[in-house]
This record gives sequence, C-alpha cells and structure tokens, in this order.
Amino acid sequence: MKRVRTNPPALTRRSVVGGALAAIAATGAGQGTAEARTASAGDPWEPVPVPDQAPVSEYQVPVSGGGSLWCWDTGGDGEAVVLLHPGSGSGESWPYQQPVLAAAGFRVVGYSRRGAYGSVAGTKADADTASGDLDTLADRLGLGRFHLSGSAAGGPVAIDYALSYGDRLRSLTVSGSVMGVQDAEYAELTAALQPDPFGDLPVDFKELGPSYRGGDRDGVAAWLEIHERARTADAFAQSLANTITWSALETLTLPVQLITGDADLYSPPSVMRLNAGHLEDVETHVVREAGHNPHWEQPAAWNRLLTGFLRRHRGGRS
Repeated sequence: MKRVRTNPPALTRRSVVGGALAAIAATGAGQGTAEARTASAGDPWEPVPVPDQAPVSEYQVPVSGGGSLWCWDTGGDGEAVVLLHPGSGSGESWPYQQPVLAAAGFRVVGYSRRGAYGSVAGTKADADTASGDLDTLADRLGLGRFHLSGSAAGGPVAIDYALSYGDRLRSLTVSGSVMGVQDAEYAELTAALQPDPFGDLPVDFKELGPSYRGGDRDGVAAWLEIHERARTADAFAQSLANTITWSALETLTLPVQLITGDADLYSPPSVMRLNAGHLEDVETHVVREAGHNPHWEQPAAWNRLLTGFLRRHRGGRS
C-alpha cells in the first residue's frame, strides 16, 4: 500500500484538478428535516464556491486480480466514514464533504472503485465484487467499525456491503440512488422513469437538476471536468455479492438514511419513500433544488444532513 502525504492547492469551481480532495464549508449539527433547505423561499440562487483544500494521506490499495484502488484519508482518531462515489464521478467527487466531516471529528475516507480515476481495474475474471474490494480497503486502512455513505451508483455497493458485512457498519447513508433493487415491479417502475432516448441525453442533463444547471454554470463545468476523467480505459462492471430485493432490505437492522433531490430523474422522492418502506430503521430527506447529485448541487444542506445523522449514531453498533 503506497502512501503519499499531500496538501493540495486551493481550487476554483472551474479547476477541480486531479487530487481535489477537500473543501471547507459551513455545516450545522442539527437533526435534519424532511426537506433540507439552503435558503428561504424567494431568496436568489447563491452558488457555493469550492474552498481551500485540507491535507490528506493518499494510498494505492492493492485488490485481487492485479487491481489497485486510489484512496485518500484524513486520518485521526475519530470514527471513520467512507464515501462511495457516483458512477459519473470518482474519488474526486467530494471536495465539499471531506473537511466538513473532518471538522465534525470524523476520519474521512474516499476512494475510486476499479476503473475510476486514479485506480487500476485489474483482470475482470479475478476481480472481487465492489463490496469485497471495500472490505479489503477497510482492512488495509484499519477502519474497524465505520459509517458508510454511497451516492447514486455507489448506493448499490453500499447496500451490498451492508448485506454482506453489516456487523462492520455503524450507519448507512444512501443518496440519489435507485439502490440496485431487482424486484420486477421496481424494475418496471424505474424503466418507466427513463424512457428512450433518456440514455442518450447529456450526462449533466440527466444528473444535475435544472435549477442548478441554470444557477451555477461554473459548478456544472467543474462537475463535468471530474466526470470526463472519471472513467478509465480498463474499466469493467463488477457484480454484486447479493441480489438486492425489497425482502433483502427488510433484513437490515442498522440505522439508514435516504436522501434525494426534489428534481432527481432516477430516484425522485416518491421512489425514495417506496424503498424506505422496506427498511426497519430509516429516515428520509429531500434536498430542494437538486437533482441526482445533491452532495454537489446543494452541499451545505447535504452536509448538514450527513453530519447530523453521523453524530446521532456515533458509537453505535459497537
């Protein structure tokens, strides 16, 4: 496991360069509400700049089949929280979250899955599942019991991990994700939400809400920069260890938080609530004026929800 200590330079919204790992942003310790707000009704849009970076340790963590996961780690003695990136992003996708969580006393870890920026996919035939890779990473970093947060395509990986290694988790957050549920009724519903030619539409149209696209063009450009370098030439799809169904969700007993944007085209609030109905210990939140990536589009609101949830479950399931 190769380790590099870094102290990245400051970023702008148009220059989220390789290794963009951290950002300081205001956050609150409140309990969160059903609808997360960043401004009062009628207030003008105020884009959030990417602030200064914080130092982290970077690693290359070897995984099966000759693969290697690029990750960054704030270190420290706090409970660990691992961030799982969307399919449109990578370990670079968290410049708003790392310092907020670190300032709240958590050890923060982000990484790129196989075939994403900075990582090496290795050989598909010999590769572990994505959740198996995460368990390898957690062992290599000595995380013990930790909190897990998965966004969009990171959501099914997070749920798969909870199903296989639930005793290692203190809490689970899933944001803007269809969650990988395989029930026929659910598959029919999600397919109806994405009719042809949905798959051919520009990625920023599909994944960023219209209010954000209209209100922060620099932010859209920065998000696209990360997306454009997120996928590597050796990428391949990894299977899940479990078949995720509503019945499987009903077996989870750990605290779960579901978050979605009110303009999410993949997992709108109604779909989020449908999945929530199959979880034992769950709270749900809708972030206003956000699409599929509320952690990027409305980071102040999203950070308040995550830090509040983590604080409420500190020391849990130990």
